Amino acid sequence: MITMPRSDIVLCDERPQERVGGDVDPAAAGPRRRRASRLGDVERVLAGSLVEQTRRCGKAGCRCAEGAPHGPYAYFTARPQGRGRAKYVPASLVAVVRGYLQRGSDIEAVLAQISAINGELLARRELT
Repeated sequence: MITMPRSDIVLCDERPQERVGGDVDPAAAGPRRRRASRLGDVERVLAGSLVEQTRRCGKAGCRCAEGAPHGPYAYFTARPQGRGRAKYVPASLVAVVRGYLQRGSDIEAVLAQISAINGELLARRELT
C-alpha cells in the first residue's frame, strides 16, 4: 500500500480512496457504548413470532367436534425462515419464549439506534 502525504487519501491497488476514520470524539462514542451496554444477554434472543391457536382433532365423538376446540397451543415461527416453519412450544416454555422474543425486539431497536449514530459519524468522517 502506498500512502500519500495527505492523511485522508490512501492509494490501494492504484485507486485513490478516502479513508474514513481518525480519532473518535469521546462524546460521539459515548451514546453508542451506552446503547450497546443495554443489549444484555444476547444469547437469549429469538427473532420471530409466537402464535397461540386452538385445534380440532377430527375424531368423531370428541368434544371439539361440536364444542370448544383443544388448546390453546403455542407455535413459534422464526423470522428468517418465514411461512410454514412453525414449531410447537410447550406451555411450560411459553413465558420463556416471550422473554426471548422481547429481548430480540429490544436488541433490534438498540441496533437501529447505534446504526443511526454510526451513520451520523460517517457523515462527519469520524467513524472508526
